[in-house]
Amino acid sequence: MRVSLVSFVFALSLMFSPWLAAESTAPTTVSITEWPVPWSDSRPRDPYLAPDGKVWFVGQGGDYAAWFDPKTESFGKVDLAPGTGPHNIIVDGDGNGWYAGNRNAHIGRIDASNHQITQLPTPTPEAKDPHTLHFAGNGIIWFTAQWGNHIGQLNINDGTVRTLGLSTERARPYGIKLDTDGNAWVALLGTNQLARVDAQDFTLQEIDLPRSEARPRRVAVTNGHDIWYVDYNQGYLGRYNTNSQTFSEWRAPGADKSGPYAVAADRFGRVWFVETWQQPNRLVGFDPDSEQFFSTTDIPSGGGTVRHMYYDADSHSLWFGTDTNQLGQAHLPRP
Repeated sequence: MRVSLVSFVFALSLMFSPWLAAESTAPTTVSITEWPVPWSDSRPRDPYLAPDGKVWFVGQGGDYAAWFDPKTESFGKVDLAPGTGPHNIIVDGDGNGWYAGNRNAHIGRIDASNHQITQLPTPTPEAKDPHTLHFAGNGIIWFTAQWGNHIGQLNINDGTVRTLGLSTERARPYGIKLDTDGNAWVALLGTNQLARVDAQDFTLQEIDLPRSEARPRRVAVTNGHDIWYVDYNQGYLGRYNTNSQTFSEWRAPGADKSGPYAVAADRFGRVWFVETWQQPNRLVGFDPDSEQFFSTTDIPSGGGTVRHMYYDADSHSLWFGTDTNQLGQAHLPRP
């Protein structure tokens, strides 16, 4: 019996199709570069890209704010007051750094020209521990106070601060992002809730997650209305659609051994997070269109714990700090 070449190739494709499918769905790995931070055991964290291309970050265990120049691969730092315990830093359009003085109740401004520091006190006990800062524009910085159990706004033009308390005790407001309407969305680590603060009237709404055991730690926003959160307790990635007011959740690859913490969204709408209960820590990519975890990459230094990430759209990369005293950059694949 004669068999045509076309039939033979078709038969081979059927024979090897499971193998080919497995190859095509193999997780994509990410190229990660890390640089040792020169100040030992200082817990470098929460990097932020400045207008001049330098990457600023804070040393929570070393009471400093620092910068890294990717062009020269060099570091520099500004010493902060002893006991500051800086938790987060953001940089405005003029290059001035704004950091959260987590242990001594202030938000600090580092002048871009001379690195002179100005401290702007936050209320105590309502905002004794400014935690994560986020720009809103028009001279407003939103911030969380985890143990103070408040969400606040700092007006950088006049230094005034206003705060809003959570109705749930020890709700532990943690990560914060804004939607396209300027409303603040906050992960409440001490409970199974997200908080929404209206940008116009500064009123609070607390939204229950589907599972009572969930403990959201950080958030990201895509499409302007999809609020993504990581459940640090049980290992889920979740999405709350603000238009339909509905939830979707996906179990992280590490499941109950995941501990997802840092999370960010890229310009293609994909979501990236770090599983910190995995050693080494693991960077995971999720595609909302296919609803698949498509990328898994170990942090080269181990990570210890990767606590926050900054996405740079121009280089399509994530910047992060590690408890292993590294500053890292992950170059992400394109769809």
